[in-house]
Amino acid sequence: MLTTRRVSLIPSLNCSNYDNCPPLPASSEASPSLQAQSPCSQFSQALTRQETPNHYTIQAAPLEPIGETPKPHRLHRSRHLKRFSSRWYASSPIGSSNSPIHAIEKLHGEKTHKQRCKLLGDEHPSHGSTSNQRQRYVTKDGKCRVNLGPIEDKSRFISDIFTTLVDLKYRWFLFVFTMCYILTWVAFAEIYFLDAWLRDDMAHVHDPQWQPCFENVDSFLSALLLSVESQRTIGYGSRMVTANCPEGVVLLMAQSILGSIIDALMVGCMFVKISRPQKRAQTLIFSKHCVISEREEKLCMLFRIGDLRESHMVDAKIRAKLIKSRQTKEGEFIPLEQSEINLGYDTGGDRLLLVEPQTITHVINDSSPFWEVGAERLKRETFEIIVILEGIVEASGMTCQARTSYTEDEILWGHRFESCMSLEKGAFRVDYSAFDKTFEVQMSPFSAKERSTAKEQEVLL
Repeated sequence: MLTTRRVSLIPSLNCSNYDNCPPLPASSEASPSLQAQSPCSQFSQALTRQETPNHYTIQAAPLEPIGETPKPHRLHRSRHLKRFSSRWYASSPIGSSNSPIHAIEKLHGEKTHKQRCKLLGDEHPSHGSTSNQRQRYVTKDGKCRVNLGPIEDKSRFISDIFTTLVDLKYRWFLFVFTMCYILTWVAFAEIYFLDAWLRDDMAHVHDPQWQPCFENVDSFLSALLLSVESQRTIGYGSRMVTANCPEGVVLLMAQSILGSIIDALMVGCMFVKISRPQKRAQTLIFSKHCVISEREEKLCMLFRIGDLRESHMVDAKIRAKLIKSRQTKEGEFIPLEQSEINLGYDTGGDRLLLVEPQTITHVINDSSPFWEVGAERLKRETFEIIVILEGIVEASGMTCQARTSYTEDEILWGHRFESCMSLEKGAFRVDYSAFDKTFEVQMSPFSAKERSTAKEQEVLL
């Protein structure tokens, strides 16, 4: 059946191959919905059309002789023709547009363009995908999801050796800590052993008339014990450096100075690493959601912060950044652009007395990045809000920083936080079970700009 249909296809089209076939009639104009699509969506559809041009050609040509009446099984023939055309063009030459190499190049270009569209927030999510699948800039627990690429100039890390050691993970830090001592012990043991061998002290260990440089050093193991006892000032009394050789005294002085330097460096790094206030940030909590509601007839964005410890943060400050990729009018793509969100810097509202949970307010005005964002536009936006809380730990006096983030799907429009404070006998009580609870309020879905324009029109009228 397929062979018969292939033979009948060539006379009906009156061409030997697809390059000599007459062009098809122009398709109808694109619908307004297609014209309104984003550039990324049009790019993806264009790639799809370019990858399978042969299917469009065959589907557009009806396979029926001229003058014949349409038959009822026309759709059945068309379905067989689609299957036949896919088999026919599967054996196309390697240099054609359907070659595997060309398909891989197109697939790579489409993947790169989709990644750029994902940063721009122009890519529409596929069916069944959730918003949690997109990459966050900062996780909810404050970890930055940014991996540094290969760095060629590694000498910069060696010049700042103290910070490099403190930033190491504990397993690598303990490895460096241990190897610093072991290498110095072994290095000076080799020097002691070599000096004792050159002075022939090993052959006269039990000779009472011999005046050795190193007492009771007859092997490398005994030289290693002498090195450990000298650097750690153990001094068991059986092995020692005598006054019969000046080089032994110089070696003992050099090892003592080097051991003191290693002690100061390693103990200092260990103290700083243990006392770092990173774990203090685990007791600084943020609300799971950020809400948008009205306060004093102004549209505001609110979130909560709290401290679980009784020892409070000193000089606590709060700030926020908006992370959003955009494209300029000149076509320049700016990935992950940071813009400031005012949390009361001009009024002192960003400086906190973090004794009980605080509700942080951002007033959405004409200088806010959410000036034109309404309830419907909020669902289509792609951004991330980074919240940074800084303060001094009361116990250690070191600066602590806690971070979190809110994506667009974690912002609730028309909600308010429930109260978590109550009054009991002699003190106020904080109910942290209601820390994340919100309730919905009646509020219009218009943006702050639309509200301001409506108010101005009412004043004019």
